[in-house]
Amino acid sequence: MAGLGGGPAAFGRCTHAVVRALPESLCRQALRTAPGPEVDFARAEREHQLYVGVLKSKLGLQVLELPADESLPDCVFVEDAAVVCEETALLTRPGAPSRRKEVEAMKRVLEGLNLNMIEMVDENATLDGGDVLFTGREFFVGLSRRTNQRGAEILADTFKDYAVSTVPVHDSLHLKSFCSMAGPNLIAIGSSEAAQKALKTMQQMSDHRYDKLTVPDDAAANCIYLNVPSKGHVLLHRAPEEYPESAKVFEKLKDHMLIPIATTELEKVDGALTCCSVLINKTSEL
Repeated sequence: MAGLGGGPAAFGRCTHAVVRALPESLCRQALRTAPGPEVDFARAEREHQLYVGVLKSKLGLQVLELPADESLPDCVFVEDAAVVCEETALLTRPGAPSRRKEVEAMKRVLEGLNLNMIEMVDENATLDGGDVLFTGREFFVGLSRRTNQRGAEILADTFKDYAVSTVPVHDSLHLKSFCSMAGPNLIAIGSSEAAQKALKTMQQMSDHRYDKLTVPDDAAANCIYLNVPSKGHVLLHRAPEEYPESAKVFEKLKDHMLIPIATTELEKVDGALTCCSVLINKTSEL
């Protein structure tokens, strides 16, 4: 989940990123929504290193890299462990019990940034960061197999300055499995019936009218928008070799610096671009 700036004007600003190395246990033990081919670990590592390299070297973020934990096969998907907005971090309670201990390392690294820390301790609540879409104006929270109403309520209590609306998610793991922000006022959305239905719900819930960027492939609608000093609008999106038709849609964004990134291997275990980082805009001194 991108901890992106205060309000629409600062949307996409980012100073730090938290990422985590891949454990080898991911290949056989990571959770999957459906059976499929085994992850090629060496290739997954290369793809992830390129991803981290873009954040660090190309975009100049301060990247905080957590070590892999072999007892936590899904730990590379750090987005689910925390929702960060401005100077506040909500440590989540992931919907899958096997992932709950992932929050411990996230807590330690975020404490080092002197953020205002809120912990989700209610045992009736579940929340994955992959179900949280922050638009710069408001939050949409997917109610999915991993996130429930109580989790959404705690998020609303944590970020009281922003409206929070819930969106049913039926056929995907998370809300952001088929949508994300592609710009300050631009929602990238997949073409499936389920994605379009969720978008309609978001439009009905919101007082604001967003522009939409519809891509043929739901998975390709998960992208990362950043507003980087000296570079302007930056968009990390899925590579043309993975989703050629969706890549053509992104290429129409002439005001964006486009950075295609492949995540073919992690997609086998339901991974996407936003899953692998927590983005933070640290405006006060450490």
